[in-house]
Amino acid sequence: MIDAHQHFWQLGRGDYDWPNESVAPINRDFGPDDLGPLLSAAGVRQTVLVQATPTVAETQFLLNLAARTPFVAGVVGWVDLTAPDAIATIDALRRDSMLKGLRPMLQSIQDTDWILQPAAEAALRHMAAVGLRFDALIQPRHLDAMARLARRHPDLAIVIDHLAKPRMGQGILPDAAWLDGMTALAELPNVWCKLSGMITEIGPGWQPEELGAHAAHVLARFGASRVMWGSDWPVVNLAGNYADWLSMARRLTSGLSPAEASMVFEGTARAFYGLGRP
Repeated sequence: MIDAHQHFWQLGRGDYDWPNESVAPINRDFGPDDLGPLLSAAGVRQTVLVQATPTVAETQFLLNLAARTPFVAGVVGWVDLTAPDAIATIDALRRDSMLKGLRPMLQSIQDTDWILQPAAEAALRHMAAVGLRFDALIQPRHLDAMARLARRHPDLAIVIDHLAKPRMGQGILPDAAWLDGMTALAELPNVWCKLSGMITEIGPGWQPEELGAHAAHVLARFGASRVMWGSDWPVVNLAGNYADWLSMARRLTSGLSPAEASMVFEGTARAFYGLGRP
């Protein structure tokens, strides 16, 4: 099994605007020693370590941490894709073969179409040319922009984090805009989706029946070969824990064949990120 989305952070490094006191249960350091026992208990052998703050320094920190953490199979970092030296920065970081992708934190940028600006074009083309993947940390407002990005850069592999964070819980059914937006993305062969972040969007007290319709739509439209499971640990601790979310994800995928389930929990992540075996 591969956990396609987890985080570490060391707050004393000083470049984290978040987590902060608004999320007290996770407003502390988290590292490999915290996650390792959870992985062992769950039978997860490898992870993808994803950036949590928009600095190159944190990406370098994660790459250094990954080098001495056997279960980390790859790192998704951050670069300002609009900076004049973006390509040089990307090339400096990718000297470390553990760098598998980049994640601009689009959810925190007010301009919904920020990623489509001309200043980002050269870096995006370079990412595609050198095989770096694009993690899309987005909200439903970005779905059309992501479709335009994917069409503009058909060689850029894109994965939608956390189902694009749709509204869920309290009897909320998938809304038409999210359904249509995710369907449109699934029709593009260079777009994948992470089955992650769901219970956090609802919060403590989530119920299994509040997740099914959204997960079913993603699985039906993208198919198991383009859906990958991620824990979003330690953020998942705001609404539950590692084991409970994994158990719920197993339940959400219970209608899949064994081969399809193997894709969601390992094969898709391995193929998308180009991960070696442990």
